[in-house]
Amino acid sequence: MPARAMVKYATAALAVLTILTGRQPASAQTYPNRKITIVVAFAAGGIADTMARLAAQGLSDRLHQSVVVENRPGAGGNIAAALVAHAPADGYTLLATTTALAINETLFENKQFAAGDLKTVAMVASSPEALATSAKNPATNLPELIKSMNGRTINFGSAGVGTGSHIEAEYFFKFLAKVPAQHIPFQGGAPATNAAIAGQVDVLAATLGGGVAAQMNAGTLKGLGIAADKRAPVVPNVPTYAEQGFANFTAASWVGIFAPAKTEPQILAALNGAISETVKSSAVQDKLKALGFDPIAGSQGEADAMFNDEVKKWGGMVKALNLSIK
Repeated sequence: MPARAMVKYATAALAVLTILTGRQPASAQTYPNRKITIVVAFAAGGIADTMARLAAQGLSDRLHQSVVVENRPGAGGNIAAALVAHAPADGYTLLATTTALAINETLFENKQFAAGDLKTVAMVASSPEALATSAKNPATNLPELIKSMNGRTINFGSAGVGTGSHIEAEYFFKFLAKVPAQHIPFQGGAPATNAAIAGQVDVLAATLGGGVAAQMNAGTLKGLGIAADKRAPVVPNVPTYAEQGFANFTAASWVGIFAPAKTEPQILAALNGAISETVKSSAVQDKLKALGFDPIAGSQGEADAMFNDEVKKWGGMVKALNLSIK
């Protein structure tokens, strides 16, 4: 038998033996036996950082290894994503990021990685995108706001360009409401929120769980609508888009944990199980809900399917708006 054929035969035989015996590769059998690092794609103190630290504690408790969190912000999350995408696929370097990962696949022309270079480990939590206005604005919902503008351009503010809040709001106004709208980018969520409170922009576009829910409940902002299929318990008086005549459209910001694409399935399953159990704990559930986030505790396969759907959804909006960053 030729040497090449013998190698192929041996490889196939080993695969069959693994299936029949249930034996895992050696790296999976001993995983984890050293420190795990979670690289966060955004600065400390943000929602991705908060979720990463919750996941890190859960992994440490359940896998009995130290887990450290490193913040590598920059380029809309691409710096951290590229670092993890090209890291050894051994389960010891993970990425914590947001919807930005799905958006950037289409938005950025030149990245040092592709979404296919990463594998979804788990989705931790999500929160719907929301539109709000100054408490002084007489409009109480989206149709009232649009009518009050009398065809004038709506100025909406958000944190940065190419974020989920920016894309969702611009898509909503231009393709669903079909009204003229102008995006006003701010250097962060706080200045965008302050501008909306002061009435310097007509509308604030932001993730509900990014602190906007607290402003709504405090009465400093008025919630006009959320891009979800049902109302959010944290702001039960704010209607969904669908309730206001804009059906079949939802958009949310989420936080997920990712690993290099070639990470062994058994390692992905171990990580997913530990994170899912963490998210299911009552303490974490209560914390996430108080922040305006919906906990997610699905399987690794479900998380991967969700991410792939998100890439398609956000990619469609980015293309429709003809947005691009070189």
